[in-house]
Amino acid sequence: MKGLLHRHRDLCERAVDPLEIAAGLEAHGVTDRTAARFRHRDVFSLAEEMYARVPRDGDTPARPEEAPVSRPRGPRAAGVVLALLPGALCAAAVVCLRLTEGRPRLIAAAVGVLAVALALGAALRRGPLRAATRSTSTWACWLVGYALLGDGLLDNALTGGPDGLPDGTADDPWPVTVGPVLALALSYAPAAGCAHLFTAGARRKLSSSRGLAEFSASVRPLLLGTFALYMGALAALLALTGAVLGEPAAHPQGLTLGALLLLARLLTVHGHLHASRLVLTAAAAAEAVALAAPFAGRLPGCGFLSVPVETLVAACGPAGVPTAACGIGALALLVHAARRLTRASAHAPAERTR
Repeated sequence: MKGLLHRHRDLCERAVDPLEIAAGLEAHGVTDRTAARFRHRDVFSLAEEMYARVPRDGDTPARPEEAPVSRPRGPRAAGVVLALLPGALCAAAVVCLRLTEGRPRLIAAAVGVLAVALALGAALRRGPLRAATRSTSTWACWLVGYALLGDGLLDNALTGGPDGLPDGTADDPWPVTVGPVLALALSYAPAAGCAHLFTAGARRKLSSSRGLAEFSASVRPLLLGTFALYMGALAALLALTGAVLGEPAAHPQGLTLGALLLLARLLTVHGHLHASRLVLTAAAAAEAVALAAPFAGRLPGCGFLSVPVETLVAACGPAGVPTAACGIGALALLVHAARRLTRASAHAPAERTR
């Protein structure tokens, strides 16, 4: 026990309760079987003894019932306003696009994109979706940009175009589909709420579980339930925005993109940035290759390069490309999240593993 305390002394001294020690031990590979060698039934029991043995700043450790338990706080008014702001600004930008033409429409589009980006950045800096890094933002922006312009560009490229730039309407030869993007912006508030429910629920289960396997088994349904709740909210928003704007609801590409972005953000928030970055990069690269293939196929002797994209579009339409790219990525992240976000170490305030 002395050797274990020496190896993890910093963790024990920083911890505000035994739960943080249990999560940190799991992150370092300590399992219930390891705890049994120290005559403890599980890692949680071992963590309680380590917490009691290590003094903090010369003070006597508080008894477990007196120790303050860290619980995620409910969203405050400012956080709620920030969560609603991206959707509100995106809706205002869409209204401006519908009411303007020519150069004013271009200005309105530029101002709208900037305003929504700033609002989203401010919202992501606080609340349950706050993360220490923004290294996946470039790929997320590409995926959202493809949802706005990609299907129209791909359809034009396969028919010999495009012959000009889009004018910001759905009736243009290069149509701009704002419905899915508006639905995604509006869905930020439900996403933040679902992330808060998941974090708070996982923390409660961490305090009530008596073993790592028990904790994982109890958190997995919570993760899947909050994910399903967000998907239901996004599906409703896609139907609503499609009906209001007179566009197709775009459920396949909208739902897969929303699922991919939410899971990537949850993993990043809980310390698993590598998987998020890898999958978002792969999805963005797949969409970029699909856009480039029709143009490359126009080169002499290179017609075969566009055959896979043409086959997919013929079977599923232009929406098949983002649906396949984001859907496969979302499925991979969901499987990864079911393994990683159900570990106690994913919910420790201390340094987390990747």
